[in-house]
Amino acid sequence: MDLSNYHSMDPSMLLGIINMKLRHECSSVDDLADCYDIDSGGLQQRLSMIGYHYDAIHNQFTAV
Repeated sequence: MDLSNYHSMDPSMLLGIINMKLRHECSSVDDLADCYDIDSGGLQQRLSMIGYHYDAIHNQFTAV
């Protein structure tokens, strides 16, 4: 899946896709950003707009 348009995706849909990618493909949000050539900070900022932050211990975005 092309994540280059993450900044314009529906945030709830993006959350589900990103958490699935973290569960099945990537060991961290930085690894995911490298794999899909996206900005980790921008992704985290986009998901923080809907009240989610990256939890490195669980390798997923969770509600604040």
